[in-house]
Amino acid sequence: MKPKINSYLTVLLVFINAIVFTACEVDPIEDPNNPNANTIGSNATIGEIQNLATGTESAMRDNLANYYDDVSVIGREIYRFSASDPRFTSELLGKGSSILDSNTFYITNPYGARYRAIRNGHILIDALTNTKAVTNGTITEEQRKAGIAYAKTIQAHELLSVLNLLYNNGIRVDVKDPDKLGPFLSRQQSLDAILNLLNEANADLKDKSADLPFSTLLSFLDPPSRKASDFSKFNRALAARVAVYKEDWAAADAALNESFFSLIGDLKTGVYYRFSVAGNDQLNTVFFPLNSSGEVRVAHPSFVKDAASGDLRLSKVSLRTEPETIDDLTSNYDFYVYKTNVDPISIIRNEELVLLYAEIKAQMGATAEALVAINRIRNTAGLGNYTGATDKQSLITEILTQRRYSLYGEGHRWIDLRRYNLLNQLPIDRPGDDVWVEFPIPANEPR
Repeated sequence: MKPKINSYLTVLLVFINAIVFTACEVDPIEDPNNPNANTIGSNATIGEIQNLATGTESAMRDNLANYYDDVSVIGREIYRFSASDPRFTSELLGKGSSILDSNTFYITNPYGARYRAIRNGHILIDALTNTKAVTNGTITEEQRKAGIAYAKTIQAHELLSVLNLLYNNGIRVDVKDPDKLGPFLSRQQSLDAILNLLNEANADLKDKSADLPFSTLLSFLDPPSRKASDFSKFNRALAARVAVYKEDWAAADAALNESFFSLIGDLKTGVYYRFSVAGNDQLNTVFFPLNSSGEVRVAHPSFVKDAASGDLRLSKVSLRTEPETIDDLTSNYDFYVYKTNVDPISIIRNEELVLLYAEIKAQMGATAEALVAINRIRNTAGLGNYTGATDKQSLITEILTQRRYSLYGEGHRWIDLRRYNLLNQLPIDRPGDDVWVEFPIPANEPR
């Protein structure tokens, strides 16, 4: 689906407001006047199941700004200047003796938000498992399975977002029962569990003729599709990303071929977080107006300095009328990936898939195929064909450069350089600054 502005009226669910989330612990507050997680989970109506799905998609958007600030600041894509909170330029950038705090908003907020969305997915799975809508003929068994697979796909995405922050600390995958939380898994175990969850879900999505038993905005098609087989292509796109992180190139190649990947298709086609000004909906909080002061996101100077002449992707930043300076850091350019407060944010789109294809082919020794994908990206950005060396390392270097500019501000640069052990290539802005490898496990997380 190409990014367009949709009116997305969030259905406010009583069970979301009735959940108090402390780390991974979720305690329901009973409300005798309204449905809660227990009653919905025992025999939900189709209307309640639709509300659960809509609420889960809404929960996915909570605290996105904190997440993108985390990965983009440490990845030296942006500076997040805040006159009221110096931690964006001290702790996130490792100024002097500053370290990342395990009990601070930049980790506790996105961590808690992602696990709330995962918890919502469990409630949706329980509702679909126990509903009598199948026995009374309202939906089919295949639709029930597809709806559960949808929830598992979302959970896998949210778990990967947590792992992107915690990395070697691993994550807790088994969180269904807040009174019996599963252990923290290693990074490799976490990736395995996420990919297994995606594969398990895809078994009930791929080649299925059924529709999901509810509508969704998580579709790469316009208008959004409810077909399980179409949602499978989103699932496979995520699986390709995870398999690349695992360095399982054969699995990544197979998943990519079953996704919505297209070498010749629109690079903007993809699945997006969507925002609107409608009542009870959310705005894109990563957006700041141009030439703001005090609270701003500005481009790291290296993004412009290192760009190739004529690269059209420099439109993702905008020259300020006056430089902005805080804490001995200065930028002349605003971060301008999002032009308004209702612009969509990419979850995954074809441009990333083309670059994943290039990386997979380079790693598998298929140089000609890798070059086709690299040149597709370069040519679309207004650049000529790649003319450098074609050994594997040179191709990977070029692919990482193209990912830097094509996926700027979308949460990839820090992760990309980290998985290739290249964090030492990120610029040090001030003497004594650090480039962090990972965030600590939140202090209030039970161990």
